[in-house]
Formats: sequence, structure tokens, C-alpha cells
Amino acid sequence: MLNNSMLEHESLYRLGVFVGVMLLMMAWEAIAPARTDPVGRPRRWRTNLLMLLSGSVLLRLLAPISLVAIAGWAQQHDIGALYLIDLSFSVKVLLAIVMFDMIIYWQHRLFHQIPWLWRLHQIHHADPHIDSTSGLRFHPLEILLSYGVKLVAVLLLGAPALAIMLFEIILNASAIFNHSNIRLPARIEWPLRQIIVTQQMHRIHHSQRPEETNSNYSFNLTVWDKLFGSYRKTATKTDQELDIGLVQYQKPEQNSGLGYLLSLPFRRQKP
Repeated sequence: MLNNSMLEHESLYRLGVFVGVMLLMMAWEAIAPARTDPVGRPRRWRTNLLMLLSGSVLLRLLAPISLVAIAGWAQQHDIGALYLIDLSFSVKVLLAIVMFDMIIYWQHRLFHQIPWLWRLHQIHHADPHIDSTSGLRFHPLEILLSYGVKLVAVLLLGAPALAIMLFEIILNASAIFNHSNIRLPARIEWPLRQIIVTQQMHRIHHSQRPEETNSNYSFNLTVWDKLFGSYRKTATKTDQELDIGLVQYQKPEQNSGLGYLLSLPFRRQKP
């Protein structure tokens, strides 16, 4: 069970892993980048980091209670489906993490398939390049909606607080890792993607071709794409030649301008 000391320092655990993984992947990208940034790191990094900051501020203002704290409260009151099943605590933690992985898969897929949700999510796909900061680039309203989805799931599922803390750490680390501008050797990449999402697999999801964009929705475990029929093994073009971003937003001020991106969901949409 998650004790009070761990709960009080939950944000420090998450921040520590976040900073550690981010610095590691940025260093790897600097040493052996897979692709060239067409816009330039200073502009893109500034925009992507400010998108994360704006989302964090909105979440703190409108949803100040962390999911871990809510899960801890639900745990104390035996609220949720897992508390109706006689399982060991460790099994409940593992099961909750896997279930949340699937929930985020479906959340992601619905953000592609429902037009008004896509208006928010397209900010992420408008990035003309993929690197570790791309995993932070989401519209503040999408971040808020995602919090709401996970909040409902916490209460319905009865996920232990420890599971939610671990899941949030995995979610952040995976987003940084699979967006990173690196290319793993084939002898490592192919076996690894049988379990978790790799960079080459996820770059297909960021292709400009709609049929490729609408595939490979998983963020961590690849099993969901294979189970629900959305897995794409390769793109039409090679990983090196793949066209990244959205064809509607090719100008730097459109795909890397903070003000434009924040207002994009409310603008007249291009066909």
C-alpha cells in the first residue's frame, strides 16, 4: 500500500523520473539523431515546453487534486471494481496498470476519430519533427480532458494509489522515449516493439498520410494495436524518408508558433 510518506513525495518521484529520462534522451538525440529538425530546436523546444507549462497551469487551477490522492481516498473507502475481487494487492496494482494502458490507448484512438477531439489533438500531430519534447506537446484542454478520463477510470476501477503513481511515471517516460529522435538497431528494435512502442513504430503514427496517422495508437504496450486491429508494421516510406506532421500546417508559424497552436482548435479548419 502507498504510505503517507510516498504520497506526500509523489510529485518528486514523478519529476525525478521525468527529468532523468528527458535528459538521457536529449543527450542520445544530440549524439546520434535519427532525423534533421526542419524548424530548429530552439523554436520547437520553446513552443513544446511552453505547451506543457500552460497545460500544467490549467490543470493545477481547475483540477488541483492529483489522481494519486484521489486513488488513495478511493482505496481507503473500497470504491471501485477491484475492491470487489479477492486478489492480492500486488496483482491489483499490476492489473490496474495494464488496464490504464488500454484506457489510454482507446482515449488516444477516440481523439483521432471524433472530430471535435481531433481539433485539440491535431496540435500534437502538427509538429513537423519528432523528438523527446514532442511527447510533451498537447493542447491544455486535451490535458484537462485526459485528467477527467483517468479520474473516472480511477473511481470505477478502484485502482490502488501505488498503481496510479507508477502508471503516471510510465506514461511520462514512455511519451518521451517513443517520441525521441533516435533510431535503434534493427536487431534491438524489432524484438523490443513486440512488447513496447519504439521510435520507428511511433513515427509511423506521425506520418502525413492519414491511413498511417490512424494507426499505432499505443503509447506503451504494443499489444493493444495488435489486439484491436490498428497495428501497422511499416510505413509507405522508410523511417528516414517519412514525412512527419500535417500537410495543412507546413509553415513554421503554424506548426511551431505557440499562439497559433493554442488557438488552432477554435480556428476555421482546413480540409
